[in-house]
Amino acid sequence: MTDKTKITLTVNGTGHAIDVAPRKTLADALREDCGLTGTHLGCEHGVCGACTITVDGAPVRSCLMFAVQAEGADIRTVEGLANGPDLSPLQQFFIEEHALQCGFCTPGFLMLIDGTLKQSPDITDDELTEILSSNLCRCTGYRNIIRAARRALDHARTTTEPAA
Repeated sequence: MTDKTKITLTVNGTGHAIDVAPRKTLADALREDCGLTGTHLGCEHGVCGACTITVDGAPVRSCLMFAVQAEGADIRTVEGLANGPDLSPLQQFFIEEHALQCGFCTPGFLMLIDGTLKQSPDITDDELTEILSSNLCRCTGYRNIIRAARRALDHARTTTEPAA
């Protein structure tokens, strides 16, 4: 029998008091214990980026972090991007640029872009393209994802409203 630890995760501004095994990943806790299934699991080795979320504003592969490590942190998942029924500018740019097809990788890309632009608002196009290459997409060929990310970058530079 595995002992469980009581923790509280703050996700998208809401506290989730849960009991988890010490080795349960943050990705599994978000999906199974918090009911937030927007965070997708792909490789479960930190390679594909489908499980990317932000922890204290930084993009993190949630399959590589234990849930107990995230207690006390500010966690943001793809569910936290929209404001009720209103999509964030970043989400709208993904739609307008046709930056998704099957959608499996989309939450990870959205959170990678969101965290990157918040951490590095002066990032260059080349640096942004390099960072985006760390997530895998089998459908779009990346061009449309890069266009949507650049629009989010331009939006962040020209407005006080956050792109995500």
